[in-house]
Amino acid sequence: MTENLSIQYIGFEAKALVREYSFIVRRPLNETSEFTLTIRNDAFGSQGVRFQDAPEICSLRLHRELSVVGNDAPEAHYRISQTELDDYRTAHAPRATGYPYKPKASRDS
Repeated sequence: MTENLSIQYIGFEAKALVREYSFIVRRPLNETSEFTLTIRNDAFGSQGVRFQDAPEICSLRLHRELSVVGNDAPEAHYRISQTELDDYRTAHAPRATGYPYKPKASRDS
């Protein structure tokens, strides 16, 4: 359902308890809708999500919501849950790299 939509990130506003991320969804015939998504401030930090990842996290959630309910989402505001943040962090965690070179076999064997 989101193939005819254009989703544009507008910006964020830092508030006392949350950071609020704003998006505009443009539909055919110049129809627009505004959406806000929030992430709690305590979700950011050394063990939390990175500030620069927050717009992508919100965009992914908005795409999911619009794909489920179609072009007419019943809500204009969504909260990002801790589970969603954990899932994003797990999916985007650096992969452990092994030793890049295979040790040479010894000639004694």
